[in-house]
Amino acid sequence: MASKATILVADDEKNIREGLAEALSLEGYRVLAAADGAEALKTLEGGGVDLLITDLRMPRLSGGDLLREGGTRFAGLPMIVLTGHGTIEDAVAAMRSGAFDFLTKPVNLDHLSLLVKRALDTSELARKNRELEAEVEAQRRSSSIIGTTQEMKRLFELVRRVAPTRASVLVTGESGVGKELIADAVHNLSPRREGPLVKVHCAALAESLLESELFGHEKGSFTGAQTRRKGRFELADGGTLFLDEIGEINQNVQIKILRVLQERKFERVGGEDTVEVDVRIVAATNRDLKKEVAEGRFREDLYYRLNVVNVHVPALRERRDDIPLLAMAFLREFAAENGKKVEGLDPKARQALYTHPWPGNVRELRNCIESAVVMSRGPLIGVEDLPPGVRGSSAEREVKIPLGSSLEDAERILIRETLIAQGGNKSRSAEVLGIGRKTLYQKIVEYGLEPEQPPEAADAKSGDPADPAAAAG
Repeated sequence: MASKATILVADDEKNIREGLAEALSLEGYRVLAAADGAEALKTLEGGGVDLLITDLRMPRLSGGDLLREGGTRFAGLPMIVLTGHGTIEDAVAAMRSGAFDFLTKPVNLDHLSLLVKRALDTSELARKNRELEAEVEAQRRSSSIIGTTQEMKRLFELVRRVAPTRASVLVTGESGVGKELIADAVHNLSPRREGPLVKVHCAALAESLLESELFGHEKGSFTGAQTRRKGRFELADGGTLFLDEIGEINQNVQIKILRVLQERKFERVGGEDTVEVDVRIVAATNRDLKKEVAEGRFREDLYYRLNVVNVHVPALRERRDDIPLLAMAFLREFAAENGKKVEGLDPKARQALYTHPWPGNVRELRNCIESAVVMSRGPLIGVEDLPPGVRGSSAEREVKIPLGSSLEDAERILIRETLIAQGGNKSRSAEVLGIGRKTLYQKIVEYGLEPEQPPEAADAKSGDPADPAAAAG
C-alpha cells in the first residue's frame, strides 16, 4: 500500500509542509499539501486521501477542529498530529478526536516514516475486517436464497450492489422461482432493514379492494368503511413495499402508484389530506411487462419507474446443479418439522430430480421434497417416495444391459449412459451414481469411455470444475 497511498499534509508553516511532502514523496507516497485547516478539509471532501498529517495550530480551521471533522465525516481515516506546542493535554485531546498518534516538532523523519507505515497498515487491516464483516452479514441476511451456480452468483452480486441504494427494483422470472426471497434480501441488505417490509400480493385482491389496500381509506368513504384505515404505502413508510404480481393491477391504480414514485405522496380513498411517505418499491412479475406496455395494458411511464434495476431470477431448469443443494435444504427442514430421520436421497431419486423439468420451479421442488419426506419409510428417500409426476421422470431414459454381461461390462454401460444422460457433466453423473467424482474419473479412464458430449466440454459449459480429482491424483 505504501507506493500507492495518498497522504495529505496540513501545516501553515511552508518549510515544514514542503519538507514533509518531499520526504514522504521520496518514500513512494503521493502527497497533497494544505496551508490551513479549511483547505485541508476541502481536500478531504474531494476523496482519495488515505492518511492525514496535520498541525494543531492553524488559521481559519484549527488542527483540533480538523481532527473532529475528519473523525466524524471520514470514518476509518488515520490521522497523525504534529505540533510545536506539545503538551499532554494536547495529546489526549488529539487522541480523543481520533488521532492515530501524536508527534512534536522538530519531526524525526525516521520515526514519522515508521508511524506512517504503521498507521496505513492498521487502516488497511481495519478496512479488510469491515469488508469481511459486511460479507458475512450479507451472507447471513441473504441465506434464504440458495444456490452456487454461476447464474445465482451473478444474481447475488447484483442484489448486494443494488440493495444499499434507493433505486426501485423489478424482479422478473417464472412463477415459483423465489421472487419474494429477492425482495427479502434487498430489504435486509439495505439501510432500511430496521424499517418495515410490507408485502402485497396484487393478484390476490379484487380490483375494488386493491386501491384501498394500497392507499388506505377514510371513514365512510364506501360501504363498510367504519373507521379510517392506513394503506400499505403508509404502513411501509421508512421501509420497503413489495408489490408481487404488479402486472395484475388496473390502470387507475397504476396512475396512483406512479404518482407515489414521482412525488412520494398520495390521498387515501375518500380523503382530501395528502399523505407523504418515504418508501422503496420492489415489484415482481411473471409477465412480460414490455409486451403488456406494447399492448396497452400497462403504463409505459410506470414500467420505467419500476424497472430502474431489473433482477431476473432464473428458472430451476436453468440451474439444475442447484437442485441437490435445494433438495437437501428442504429435506432437513421437513425432516425436522415431521420428526423423521431422513438423511438423503438414493441414486434413482436423485436422477429423477435431475431429469424432471420443474415447470413449477423451486416451489414445486419444495412441495415435492415435503411429500417425499412424509412418505419416506427409511433414512433415504427412494424414487417410490416421490410424487408420481416427478417419479416418472426417472424412467425417461432406461439403461439396457444385455443378459450375460459381466459386472465390469454392466458398470461400463451404466457409467457411459449416465454421462450421456447428464450431458457429460461429471459432478452430476457422480451424484446420480452415488460415487465420488474422483472414482468416476478413474472409471472413465479405466474404461476408455467417450460419451456423446465430452465431459470436459460439458463441464466447462455448465461451470463444472475441470477434473479436480485428476489433479488430486
